[in-house]
Amino acid sequence: MTHPSVPTLQHFEEVAERYDLILCDVWGVLHDGTRGHAAAGEALIHFRALPGPRPRRVILVSNAPRPWQGVQTILDGYGVPREAYDAILTSGDLTRRLIAEHPGERVYHLGPERDAPVFDGLDLTLVPAEEAQRVVCTGLFDDHTETAEDYRATLADFRARAVPMICANPDLVVERDKKLIPCAGLIAQAYEEIGGAVVYAGKPYRPVYETALAMAGELDRLPPPDLARTVAVGDAIRTDIAGASAYGIPSILVARGIHAEELGVTADHHSLGEVSEWLSSQPVRPDAVIERLIW
Repeated sequence: MTHPSVPTLQHFEEVAERYDLILCDVWGVLHDGTRGHAAAGEALIHFRALPGPRPRRVILVSNAPRPWQGVQTILDGYGVPREAYDAILTSGDLTRRLIAEHPGERVYHLGPERDAPVFDGLDLTLVPAEEAQRVVCTGLFDDHTETAEDYRATLADFRARAVPMICANPDLVVERDKKLIPCAGLIAQAYEEIGGAVVYAGKPYRPVYETALAMAGELDRLPPPDLARTVAVGDAIRTDIAGASAYGIPSILVARGIHAEELGVTADHHSLGEVSEWLSSQPVRPDAVIERLIW
């Protein structure tokens, strides 16, 4: 079967007038885990300044397993201007809602201490793994040296006791300093493979899009923007592009992210080249591809 080619954009300005709302990924678009991408922030500022029948809005939608305030602090540190966006929605925010549905539970935190703010102020008791009624997975304890295989015994014990899991970051990997780092989604995937029950918070699942669109409407006390005038921008086929596609939202894939090697935009190659062949093998396709988010 042949597939029509996916348009490649040189600049977001080429299509900006089509949209009232950008649902923008954070890691891989605005920063790479070690440094910010100044041009991406500038592009969002330009978009927000465009005139139109309703204000142009940007909501950052991140699979970060912590409340939005923590993501904003990180972005501040990378020099991403707050003028580039109107609001932030994280998988950590959605995780907090899921936890709040089960007040008073004994919860085991599977993940690094830096993600502990996801539990702040909630009605729960953090306990060791063997005492848990529910496990909240925010990532690997050490994502530099560990893999999901290191958690097989722990997951088997949870499965034997039918302990449900909330996955606070559905990403499988993210890019950090040109390397792919494993995320909570890998552990959740391993748990599902042995029959464990997992609820995911964040992209590509519907609640994150429902929440983001509602937030956009509330900003202006208007109905949410039309889906056709909303665009998701991200670097991951499995989360950013698949989630938008399933919800009926157009999407733009940022090539210089986790798929950079596959799309041929490595340190030695700076052109997108022919992307259609690779995209034709993917479960979903974006509406366009851009090397980086630039105006």
